[in-house]
Amino acid sequence: MITSPVWRGARDLFAACVMMTAAFATPGTGLAAETGDTLPLMFDSRERLARPDLSTIVRLRILTTVDFPPFNFTDQTGRLSGFNVDLAREICAELKLEAKCQIQALPFDELEKTLETNGGEAVMAGISVSPQRLERFLFSRSYIGIPARFARNRATEIPGDTAAALVGRRVGVVKETAHEAMLKAFFPGITAVPFENDAEMTAALKEKKVDAVFTDGLKLPFWVSSEASEKCCTLFDGPYLSEKFLGEGLSVMVRRTDPTLVAAFNQALAELSRNGRLQDLYLRYFPNGLY
Repeated sequence: MITSPVWRGARDLFAACVMMTAAFATPGTGLAAETGDTLPLMFDSRERLARPDLSTIVRLRILTTVDFPPFNFTDQTGRLSGFNVDLAREICAELKLEAKCQIQALPFDELEKTLETNGGEAVMAGISVSPQRLERFLFSRSYIGIPARFARNRATEIPGDTAAALVGRRVGVVKETAHEAMLKAFFPGITAVPFENDAEMTAALKEKKVDAVFTDGLKLPFWVSSEASEKCCTLFDGPYLSEKFLGEGLSVMVRRTDPTLVAAFNQALAELSRNGRLQDLYLRYFPNGLY
């Protein structure tokens, strides 16, 4: 799972907001029009993947967590919810395995061991693909990438609407994160101003101590539209995706002995992308846009 302070700190900021959004949002609401309401295609719409024979599958237990909103969480009624959870249900329906599907929540630290010891067949919980994990598990193709984004203070005059206009300006980042390294690599003309955490960084943006910030594109749209921002700021340029700095995105993890299951997940994800259901889920959980 993405365990940097940027990702895991997101929970405390907008968990409650996400639950309300997931329950009541509809496509086209919120800031979607302003911030980008289209999920980049992770699959070629012309691609048709063959569905493997799944007749021997007795059950499909998909493991997740409850502490990674808006991807996995329990809603106000105690029901397991989230983008990953709803996507898992869509995958089961697409594969015609609803009767055999179970979605189970575990502590994050138990997911890999439980999968390896046959306590489940797949994990959908934001686990990142790493060389170490590739030696032990197989992964589906990515179904969503998490970008980095800029936000600027509305009261700051910036002559332009792209990152080029920030050259020579002070832009806040959380120090020792992938976003700090990415900002310095992609935008060497920008003056990076490091902060200990997101709260300090966004407070500095509100107070115009920095002209902009560069951080996680999952959390930033929620903060911009929240009461905490006091409507001070807006998203600016981007989004920016980088496999080198931000990883390959979210995918499904299975045991190395289950290549057929990986093929099944890939086929289902490709079809859900083609028929628009993946986009529908994206709009439901991210009405403020990641892209």
